[in-house]
Amino acid sequence: MSTTASCSTAASTTVTTRTVLRAEGFSCPSCVAKIEKQVGRVAGVVAVAVHFASGRVEIDHDPQVVGVEALVAAVAKAGYTSTLAVF
Repeated sequence: MSTTASCSTAASTTVTTRTVLRAEGFSCPSCVAKIEKQVGRVAGVVAVAVHFASGRVEIDHDPQVVGVEALVAAVAKAGYTSTLAVF
C-alpha cells in the first residue's frame, strides 16, 4: 500500500462529487452561459459544465456544503427546469 505525504490544509482536502442534471428549455449558447453562471455562484460548487446538445449539466461540488435540491434550485433561478439524471 502506498501513501502520499503532503502538507495540505482542510480546504485542499475537500471531497467533491459530480452530480449530473438533465435540463430543459434552453435553446441557445447564451442560455448555457446563464446556467453555468448561476450554478457556479452556489457555495460549494467547484465546476459547472453545461452540454447544449444533450441538455446535461455536470456539476462538481462539495456534498457537505450543497445538495442536489440546491443545484436544481439554482438552475431554476436561471430560468430553466432540471431534474437529477439517472443515466
